[in-house]
Amino acid sequence: MPHTGTVTKPAPAPQHEEHPGKHARRFGLPIATALVMGNIIGGGIFLLPASVAPFGTISLVAFGVLTVGAIALALVFGRLARRHPQTGGPYVYAREAFGDFAGFLASWSYWITTWVSNAALAVAAVGYLDVLLPIHGSRFWTIVAALTVQWLPALANLAGTRYVGAVQLVSTVLKFAPLLLVAVGGLFFFHADNLGPFRASGDSSLGAVSASAAILLFSYLGVESASVSAGEVRDPERNVGRATVLGTGLAALLYLLCTVAVFGTVAHDRLVDSSAPLSDSVNAMFGGTWGGTAVAIAAIVSMLGALNGWTLLSAQTPYAAAKDGLFPAVFTKKKRGTPTVGVLVAVILASLLTVYNYTAGSAGVFETLVLVTTFTATVPYLLATAAQIYFLLSGQGHRVSGPRLARDMVLALAAFGFSLWLVGGAGYAAVYQGVLFLFVGVLVYAWMAARKQRIAGDTTD
Repeated sequence: MPHTGTVTKPAPAPQHEEHPGKHARRFGLPIATALVMGNIIGGGIFLLPASVAPFGTISLVAFGVLTVGAIALALVFGRLARRHPQTGGPYVYAREAFGDFAGFLASWSYWITTWVSNAALAVAAVGYLDVLLPIHGSRFWTIVAALTVQWLPALANLAGTRYVGAVQLVSTVLKFAPLLLVAVGGLFFFHADNLGPFRASGDSSLGAVSASAAILLFSYLGVESASVSAGEVRDPERNVGRATVLGTGLAALLYLLCTVAVFGTVAHDRLVDSSAPLSDSVNAMFGGTWGGTAVAIAAIVSMLGALNGWTLLSAQTPYAAAKDGLFPAVFTKKKRGTPTVGVLVAVILASLLTVYNYTAGSAGVFETLVLVTTFTATVPYLLATAAQIYFLLSGQGHRVSGPRLARDMVLALAAFGFSLWLVGGAGYAAVYQGVLFLFVGVLVYAWMAARKQRIAGDTTD
């Protein structure tokens, strides 16, 4: 196993795998694709058109650039998963290329991303739930609703991977119905007069694209979903790459069509101040006010599906690291195909963060933590794409296809550049806070590495 430095061979971690039963089932291509799409398309699609409207229709250019970068990243993950079809995704690739410490950083930072994102999704879902059940006036019921939204997907995960896949597929189908209504219906009600100026912010073209891209960046996290759960995918050498590219491409297409439809059905000056742009678009198409209710239901379903997928990822990442002795061994325990301890720890941490957000009135702190997740998610992206570049440059022909070396290198460099752009989009404050999170992880790594060394010493005596 080639590395760039001296690496201590990991001590075998206790295994707690179960024999597959009726509750454990590997994902096929459709469910793996739904996992990618469901994790990419959370709640952002319901707010994005209004968020980028102040920049004008030039924001559609940013969509195109981001989509190219996301597809490049998806293709790189597909190439890596073909050679390393194990659960863990970026963690596996970083550790294989650069050793235990890089693998741990990828796993640690991605783990932070998953459970903090779950807390954010739950809070956002409660905002839409308030449209259907006015609970916002009661702090107690707001907290109960947020915790319920988090624990229902966790229970689905604990029930087994068979139910995770079923929930993911159903939620993806249900949330796409209203989104397709906007995307397709908007073509028939499109009016160019609603588009407004091409560059509305007064910034230069490059500045407007970069500024709108900084907002849109958050919506592309999740392209790695299938590779992280590769161990649960049937025929991962083929299906992980196909699901990653297919899921990312379809999500990007839906993003673009919905945004164009909203731009063409809602007047620009009204869209800039809209708090429910898709609802306004449906109302403009068909009249009445039923659009708000329909979109609220779709948003809740969308976020429950995203929570279902992210909960699985929050357990799979530490599971893979724990098998190599880089996370506590308790994270390797599995029941019904699901790492149960990882699910429980992640949902408890997310629940505590949610309760803190509501009881301490720490909206600013919570928003900062959400921004931090954009940075922490890009650390595994950078390490994984750097691993692909390392494999290519080191001439490891058994890992990459020799005749396609130039194409794979271009893809890897594009994906690395896209990941750097994601870091820049997170902002200085988020990067600063994110680095502090990583440094806490260094302390955890020191503890685990010392424990591994001690166990290795005991076995050689």
